[in-house]
Amino acid sequence: MLDHQLISELNAIVGEKYVITDASKSESYRSGYRFGTGQALAVVRPATLLEYWRVLKACVKADVIIISQAANTGLTGGSTPNGDDYDRPIVIINTMRITGIQLINNAEQVICLAGSTLNELELLLKDHQREPHSVIGSSCIGASVIGGVCNNSGGALVQRGPAYTEMALYAQLNEQGELELINKLGVELGKTPEEILTNLQDQHYQPKDVQLGCGKGHDHHYCNHIRQVDEDTPARFNADPNRHYDASGCAGKLGVFAVRLDTFPQESETAVFYIGTNSTEVLAELRRHILAEFENLPISGEYIHRDAFDIAAKYGKDTFWVIKKFGTHRLPTLFELKAKVDRITKKWAFMPNHFSDKALQFLSIFIPQHLPDSLRQYRDKYEHHLILKMGGKGIAEAREYLDKLVNNQSGYFECNAEESQAAMLHRFAVASAAIRYRAVHTNEVEEIVALDIALRRNDKDWYEKLPQSLNDKLIHKLYYGHFMCYVFHQDYIVKKGYNWLDIEQEMLRLLDERGAQYPAEHNVGHLYEAKPTLKAFYQKLDPTNSFNVGIGQTSKKKYWK
Repeated sequence: MLDHQLISELNAIVGEKYVITDASKSESYRSGYRFGTGQALAVVRPATLLEYWRVLKACVKADVIIISQAANTGLTGGSTPNGDDYDRPIVIINTMRITGIQLINNAEQVICLAGSTLNELELLLKDHQREPHSVIGSSCIGASVIGGVCNNSGGALVQRGPAYTEMALYAQLNEQGELELINKLGVELGKTPEEILTNLQDQHYQPKDVQLGCGKGHDHHYCNHIRQVDEDTPARFNADPNRHYDASGCAGKLGVFAVRLDTFPQESETAVFYIGTNSTEVLAELRRHILAEFENLPISGEYIHRDAFDIAAKYGKDTFWVIKKFGTHRLPTLFELKAKVDRITKKWAFMPNHFSDKALQFLSIFIPQHLPDSLRQYRDKYEHHLILKMGGKGIAEAREYLDKLVNNQSGYFECNAEESQAAMLHRFAVASAAIRYRAVHTNEVEEIVALDIALRRNDKDWYEKLPQSLNDKLIHKLYYGHFMCYVFHQDYIVKKGYNWLDIEQEMLRLLDERGAQYPAEHNVGHLYEAKPTLKAFYQKLDPTNSFNVGIGQTSKKKYWK
């Protein structure tokens, strides 16, 4: 009866069209992009900040678990239910209808509402010759700005560090079970929640209402922090308490309405260098030298192993072509269409599982060769590949240094425009390619163990060597990542019949021995156990344990019992 009352109230707030209770229609909201699924009483899609606030109030009154979700592009199941062992019903609030990005302080800062995406922000700032914190990576699949902040997402850009801000507008549930609206945006918007949320939504404020010096809009210390190549700790990782601040790193333990972030000037001149080597020592020394000795830090430095190169070349081919021909802004719509096709074909017993992936993979056979000859020749010649992007005076520094690198074990070339685009697109097709491989080869694949790790800054032996007992249980090992930050994504495709959770635990034990931290940038989700400091941060933010319950393998019970 109480459930029916809540559904009726939610219908009244957002309209029946935007309250989804049919399990078949809510599946894409209840299932993670890669991992995790569970039941939910309803999925609610508010259109305004005020509707979002009223939905939160109704959910708190009904004593249900709240999972606030944006684009649901995370790789660890961090914005969906996981299992069915919760002690209260779950309501998922999807915020993607709450769009809006507001430029302030001459576009040197932005205020991003709950459903704004990285791709939208990138396009908006281009006219002002500026860039957001992250410009590649998750933006390819429609990731939200606030999702990046809440998950301390790192991204590929060497100088900027994890997404971080001290300025946010959010709802928090206190120990007495009362919902409070907290405005730390540094913008005078009124007194009551209704005034604050409406004025922000409609941008009813003046430049004089925007305070300066009220908090940091990015991690100002990271560009120096990453240069400390002899330190025995990672450059960035999810459990680092130095980057936990209200919404930053909250992992959905708050209802975040908006964040205020810094923007960055575009580089007027850039160059991309494609480096190949058969020596892990060469890349280790290259990284140390560039970070410690170069006057100008790289823009990015993306690593890809030959095996990951091969999987992406075959199973990421269609993704590559879609982005190249239509741009990243088309991908969210295509992903929605793909999910809809799978929902429909699931109902037909004669159709195979993962129909859309299998159909797209078949069609990709007919797509012309998409990688330039230069990249494919380096694939044949070298095991390890690094895509180094430099800007300004750093271009000459890189050319001078890389000329000394060339020998029978290593080489490089400076990319033209086509090669630059192809190298970057190919690197970011790897993650989705692993998922495609699993979908196409369901009879051979048990699961993907997807690890997101950060190595110590002084670690010279960065390339993983697994014991044969583990290698025998794997079909493929895919290594790729943000090399300058020593952040690696390591996907292990597990052979049918082996317990992937046991394999994951063994992998994590080996990483502990190496002094690595995990996860590095994708949030703990439901895959990783939250470290004590991170768990304490969650408990402080959400003392009743009502928001995104169970995150980091924590308690699913009220009041953390």
